[in-house]
Amino acid sequence: MPILLAVNLAHSRLPVLSSVLVAGVLLLGLPAASAAQGVAGTVPEETIRSQVPAPSVRAAAAIVYNTETGDVLWESNSGAQRSIASITKLMTAVVFMEESPDLSAVVTITREDVRRASTTYLRAGFKVTKGDLLHLTLIASDNAAARTLARVSDHGSEAFVARMNSKAEELGLTITRYADPSGLSNDNVSSALDMAKLLTYVSGDVRLTDVMQKQSYSVPVVGRRAPILIRSTNQLVRNGDVDVVAGKTGFIRSAGYCLATLLRLPQGGPPVAVVVLGATSNSGRFREVRSLFDWFAKAAPDLLGHAVVPFGAD
Repeated sequence: MPILLAVNLAHSRLPVLSSVLVAGVLLLGLPAASAAQGVAGTVPEETIRSQVPAPSVRAAAAIVYNTETGDVLWESNSGAQRSIASITKLMTAVVFMEESPDLSAVVTITREDVRRASTTYLRAGFKVTKGDLLHLTLIASDNAAARTLARVSDHGSEAFVARMNSKAEELGLTITRYADPSGLSNDNVSSALDMAKLLTYVSGDVRLTDVMQKQSYSVPVVGRRAPILIRSTNQLVRNGDVDVVAGKTGFIRSAGYCLATLLRLPQGGPPVAVVVLGATSNSGRFREVRSLFDWFAKAAPDLLGHAVVPFGAD
């Protein structure tokens, strides 16, 4: 006689299989691969062969996503809507760059750009290029820079946010909503799955990925003797011990510590999107992304059909 188990869908942390599917496995005593057959939305049977133990993740939501196939390889609350803080800036950059702007054009920073910007290197009256504003936005997570990109775009600030939302619709990001271009608003929301999909789209634009791979950058300011030196907020980029294709950090109180990143396996293959939302500390988000990528690297022979070097290995 099978033992009935109550499965909490909101807090499932099981790799590959959904909570409902796992419940069926437990109730019926079926092998995981057999239970997966014919279940809509699950990873194909051939990807459910890994015996590598699932990673332990404390963040509110997380995902490991195959950017080539669209398969969800591991997830925890990946469809839950959450505040995303400065991960918002990924879409800000996408919408700005779709206009093919002249990145050498010089822009003057206004008081409204820097007002209550929280994190910024800019001051009213500074003159910087649009290209340098893009670097400030994606490398240093500069809120005033993101606002300025929206203001000087062809759309203008208000219509820019509307375009961010329509772009999300075009990309099938059904959980995603934007209220401002910087991520300071609590009303900028998405899901781990949507952000993995957005990262996959961003990976196709080398103008953006090249920026996000930089550990540091020097921003010249017209009329200012010394340039502004900025460093990446992404510790994975700064440490340089994993191939980061793209990535963005985020933090406000309602969002917790967030990290959306695209990592390339040491032995090739498509990049994998690893997203962590709502981690409890700055170091925790990077530690949990490392844990998820380490799990994936070890499980990859089963999941992708070829061996890779585990994360951090020589």
